[in-house]
Amino acid sequence: MTGESSTEDTWTVAGRTFRSRLIVGTGKYKDYAQNAAAAEAAGAEIVTVALRRVNLSDPSQPMLVDHVKPDRFTFLPNTAGCFTGEDAVRTLRLAREAGGWDLVKLEVLSNTKHLLPDMEETLRALKLLIADGFQVMVYCSDDPVYAQKLEDAGACAIMPLGAPIGSGRGIQNILNLGLIIEQTKVPVLVDAGVGTASDAALAMELGCDAVLMNTAIAEAKDPIRMARAMKHAVIAGREAYLAGRMPRRMYADPSSPLSGLI
Repeated sequence: MTGESSTEDTWTVAGRTFRSRLIVGTGKYKDYAQNAAAAEAAGAEIVTVALRRVNLSDPSQPMLVDHVKPDRFTFLPNTAGCFTGEDAVRTLRLAREAGGWDLVKLEVLSNTKHLLPDMEETLRALKLLIADGFQVMVYCSDDPVYAQKLEDAGACAIMPLGAPIGSGRGIQNILNLGLIIEQTKVPVLVDAGVGTASDAALAMELGCDAVLMNTAIAEAKDPIRMARAMKHAVIAGREAYLAGRMPRRMYADPSSPLSGLI
């Protein structure tokens, strides 16, 4: 088709290549069946799994893997609920023993109302995990200086928040996010704070490689429909980024010439 590249637009993290640029979570849904339906509607290829909150091992209770199939989705274990570097490292080591996972998402939160990342603990835990052979995607604040430290320490993806986890407030600091995207050589993903489709589109228009979300879909009145909306928003935002937006102007620029009028 005219104007479309014949090369498939993919992205790669830690040697793994994906087509979908939307990653979804596995929390807050009414049940695992709804979670699976939302992941399918979103067209996701990666799902994050909060190891402390999702049943992966007790067959007497509903199990995530009975609905969100590991042969259909890449599982990305995360350390949600960890507030120290030791907790995060211990959690991911257990994950590797249980499921063989080495591509993981690190998050170490501050034990406060805002649950912002504790960046000192995050960086310390990252170094321990890298030394232990993990490939680590790192949730972080929207601080370009710390983002650079994480990349230098060996993170395979940088995942700055748009706003506090579960707040749905969208991207609050476009400038900092833009600086992180500009300086970072590994994939950059907005992680946390997305509330609706326009937030996801904006992240992609700014040049993010992908967007990760959970609450925006799970707490929508119609999670499956919102998952579809997010799928289209991510695609639209990516297409707009690749197309290259028109320049912003201070004054009008008429669509039709003003000379030679009848």
